[in-house]
Amino acid sequence: MRAILNVIWLVLSGFWLAIGYAFAGLVCCLLIITIPFGLASFRIAGYALWPFGRTVTERRTAGIPSLLGNIVWLLVAGWWLALAHVATGIALCVTVVGIPLGIGNFKLVPVALLPLGREIVSTR
Repeated sequence: MRAILNVIWLVLSGFWLAIGYAFAGLVCCLLIITIPFGLASFRIAGYALWPFGRTVTERRTAGIPSLLGNIVWLLVAGWWLALAHVATGIALCVTVVGIPLGIGNFKLVPVALLPLGREIVSTR
């Protein structure tokens, strides 16, 4: 079932969301100081491409640097990536088949807003 949901996700929203995250990662990697944001964005791009079967957990060891980085990320790229998830989630919830995918998009909004201090792990 996960494979079917991932393929449908990839076609309907995952590809475009992954491109958005990859673009944000490239922009962040242009400057030396924002490379950690770019790496986090590339990690989330992979998750946005194929999310079912994986989940996001908070790292307990993340401290003040992650908090400060999340504030900068929120101002620079997080808000428009979160808006993309909300818009895609609303569009997918219009159809009955797209409701689980829309809910998946809404679950990615907090990750898009505050990605640092989180890690992507398998549900197995």
